[in-house]
Amino acid sequence: MESDPEQLASVAGITGQLIAAITGEQWGLPTTCSEWNVRDLVWHVVTGNDAFAAALSGAPALSPPAAEPSGDLASSYGLSIRSLVDAFRQPGALQKVVAVPFGTLPGAVALHLRMTELLVHGWDLARATGQPVVFPEDVVEQELAFTRRALADIPPGRRPFAPPEPVPENAPAIDRLAACLGRRVTAPLTGPS
Repeated sequence: MESDPEQLASVAGITGQLIAAITGEQWGLPTTCSEWNVRDLVWHVVTGNDAFAAALSGAPALSPPAAEPSGDLASSYGLSIRSLVDAFRQPGALQKVVAVPFGTLPGAVALHLRMTELLVHGWDLARATGQPVVFPEDVVEQELAFTRRALADIPPGRRPFAPPEPVPENAPAIDRLAACLGRRVTAPLTGPS
């Protein structure tokens, strides 16, 4: 199964629910991304969404602002997702070659990268805030297969992630994806399907 913008919209909606449920004191909690707290991680996701949307629309690459906005990050996330999904829905978006922070690549590959980012950072946010998370298992399996193929093509010295962590093969797909990208999985944070 190939990724499509509707899968991205679905994954983005689940991550958006996690963000919307973050309470005031949780914004300063540490995350599995050691350099970022919850607020920093959400801001990273927002600026990444904006960068990919700009690349797909042919706009000049955006430089992240020096500081995050003082406003509602959940709203900023929602706006960035609408722009991102709309950009991927444009005719020919998956076939065009775009320059994104990871390099120049086909739009279809950019879609996989962005969806994987939203899945894994959604997992990171769920871990940090103690929320259960349920992403569509088939979509996560698809992105796990994509990620394993993509990581095999990256020279070891240029990997932007920590080395994969061990995780049982029967663990939920989202935990296996997180572990593939260097996250330590201690216990599943999944809710009812």
